[in-house]
Amino acid sequence: MNKFRLPAIWRLILSIAVCQLAGLVGSIFTTPTIPTWYASLNKPSFNPPNWLFGPVWIFLFVLMGVSLFLVWRERSDIPHVKPALLIFGLQLALNVLWSAVFFGLKSPIGGFIVIVVLWVAIFTTILRFRKVSELASILLIPYIVWVTFAGILNFAIFHLNR
Repeated sequence: MNKFRLPAIWRLILSIAVCQLAGLVGSIFTTPTIPTWYASLNKPSFNPPNWLFGPVWIFLFVLMGVSLFLVWRERSDIPHVKPALLIFGLQLALNVLWSAVFFGLKSPIGGFIVIVVLWVAIFTTILRFRKVSELASILLIPYIVWVTFAGILNFAIFHLNR
């Protein structure tokens, strides 16, 4: 049976586009609340300037897309590929959910709960990706570092505004 396989360049483009789309969906919840609700919150001294978040997330979503591509390009009948792709999809959905909860619902405590689950999902994705492609797992390290920082920031915002 001859199965159709998308050429590698299109898989790469689609992988990056899917991750950037997740960022775009998250920004639908985030952008309107930055000058209003988020601006009114007490924030810790280590809170980065608002302009930094966009470029950082765009860069991280590119790394995530390349990482996704490196796993997706492998044959789907290899035992570790499908579970790795599924957990990647879960963490990507949790990434969007965090924006919806923290910004959309204006819930720092809810956001903190989601970001803890997100962190576990990213860590699990790194472990699963490593079984398929070491480079794919390494490309996710900046992401988990940033989400660790974001989790600390999220908790600090919750604490300062309760």
